[in-house]
Amino acid sequence: MTAADFDYEDLGLVAGLEIHQQLDTATKLFCECPTKLREPEESDRRFTRYLHPTKSELGEIDEAALEESMVDREFEYLAYDTTCLVEEDDEPPHRVDREAMETAMEIGQLMDMSVVDQVNVMRKIVVDGSNTTGFQRSMLVANDGAIETSDGQVGIEDMLLEEESCQRVEETDDGVRFSLDRLGIPLVEIGTKPDIRSPEQAREAAERIGMLLRSTGKVKRGLGTIRQDVNVSIAEGARIELKGVQSLDDIDDLVRNEVRRQVELLDIVDELDERDASVGDPQDVTDTFEDTDSGVIRGALDSGGHVQAVLLSGFDGLVGRELQPDRRLGTEFSDHAKRHGAGGIFHTDELPAYGVTEAEVEALRAAVGAGPDDAVAIVADDPETADLAIDAVAERAETALEGVPEETRDALEDGTSRYLRPLPGAARMYPETDVPPVEPDVTDVETPELLTEKVERYEEEFGLDSGLAEQVAYGQQWPLFESLVGQDAVDATLAAGTLESTLTELRRDGIPVEALTDGHLRETILLVDSGEVPQEGIEDLLSALAENPDLSAEEAVEQEDLGGVDESEVREAVEEVVERNAEQVETEGMGAFSGLMGECMGALRGKADGDTVSSVLREEIQKRA
Repeated sequence: MTAADFDYEDLGLVAGLEIHQQLDTATKLFCECPTKLREPEESDRRFTRYLHPTKSELGEIDEAALEESMVDREFEYLAYDTTCLVEEDDEPPHRVDREAMETAMEIGQLMDMSVVDQVNVMRKIVVDGSNTTGFQRSMLVANDGAIETSDGQVGIEDMLLEEESCQRVEETDDGVRFSLDRLGIPLVEIGTKPDIRSPEQAREAAERIGMLLRSTGKVKRGLGTIRQDVNVSIAEGARIELKGVQSLDDIDDLVRNEVRRQVELLDIVDELDERDASVGDPQDVTDTFEDTDSGVIRGALDSGGHVQAVLLSGFDGLVGRELQPDRRLGTEFSDHAKRHGAGGIFHTDELPAYGVTEAEVEALRAAVGAGPDDAVAIVADDPETADLAIDAVAERAETALEGVPEETRDALEDGTSRYLRPLPGAARMYPETDVPPVEPDVTDVETPELLTEKVERYEEEFGLDSGLAEQVAYGQQWPLFESLVGQDAVDATLAAGTLESTLTELRRDGIPVEALTDGHLRETILLVDSGEVPQEGIEDLLSALAENPDLSAEEAVEQEDLGGVDESEVREAVEEVVERNAEQVETEGMGAFSGLMGECMGALRGKADGDTVSSVLREEIQKRA
């Protein structure tokens, strides 16, 4: 069965979203460091930490944190000349950033949320190395809001203001390397109520929230600045958190594939029940593969490793059952083994393969007492890792007898997901005693204009066509656009076209437009609008400024000789082109216009307005035709 065949109402699909959006503030949430990202090569020092879970106020340890801590890893952190002691966890956090709090309240108003009377900072245990402290600071700012979708209203449960985690740079031999540049950037987490009933509504709700966030003009843009988590369950299944969805385009596919996974797992439960299936105890089967030619197993044994196996009674043919595209029940088992350090597993639904022979499969079955309806899974690794991994496989196989396990899963780019960790519980949260509470004041907080409203205003007020109006409103340059057309009275189409179309074309041509400042863009557009530089020269001028950002626009005009020419100079250049192509003009008449127009513009090197050149060229052709 494919996801397209599902009746989501009949299955009882329930979904909710958690949207994480970085705020574009000047400084970080609990210190005065800038929120600008750096390149790892700019790091000027580094240090290492080992993190372990702590008990909550009630003496409990979070299950997800406990599993994470079972893998002993060293965490290395890259620090910069902008890194402070707060980020290194060598100094208490400062007070909550005022700009971040005000922006969060604006977002709350856009979603009809109620701001709380007092904001209290909490600690959320995180021991995967992404925070130097071993926890993330988080605070509830507002709750009880709503957004509209075409399939009905979706409630907003709450909005938290949090500190962003470190940026993961790479895996190392001993653990993970992180960069501290991202740590502490203010982040809002918006959680919907479980009101979503279809994959399409999940995507639409995420798009709506994204539009509201961007309407503030105070959120960061670009890859990694917004992440979506999706909670999915069906009536007979379990709540699954799909973590780290990077693209809105992936949300509906992820929901469909998760529903399919749960449906397949429930079908497997029924089959296993009919077969009276069970899971055996792990066994050492190293001797079975003593003479193996399998590269994976041979490599483990030659390094002093073991081969551990678990008998899966009644599982034959089901370990290889596809749950999602190219992901099977065996892949689920493998994910759990990998979380404990193993490279993966082999199982008898896929063997003989990978250098394992038919004879070795028969010997393996005999060693664990497997019958024709049974399956066997094996792990080959160093003794400690093999033991931990096979225990994890056996535990996951036990849950396959019961149904769909609640868990957090990693959203993959192909629309599928893999096991990440157990769902976190309440034990991971406890009060932060180093930061005083905040009593938010909403009296001076204004509700921003929605981007959809902005598009309509640009069409009506400035005469932009709908496509260009939407490009500007949803782009990152609308504050500069509004300043140009309002304060400077620049032609709206010129300003919009330059900020959106022209910059996009230059970027595609490999011009480093990221080096252009608002000052460069303003000066350039003003020069063109005043007629000092022809519009045809705008790409050359911006290219020159991008390559030499220390120049002013006027200096670049002089350096590149981009100043405009008068009509007499235009006529002189056009006459030369027409004279040079006299025979073609006499033969083709106005049919030669298109080819000669390009040649004229090239001769003038963008110094003349196209309309002027066109007019003069027509006159000269008519004289000779």
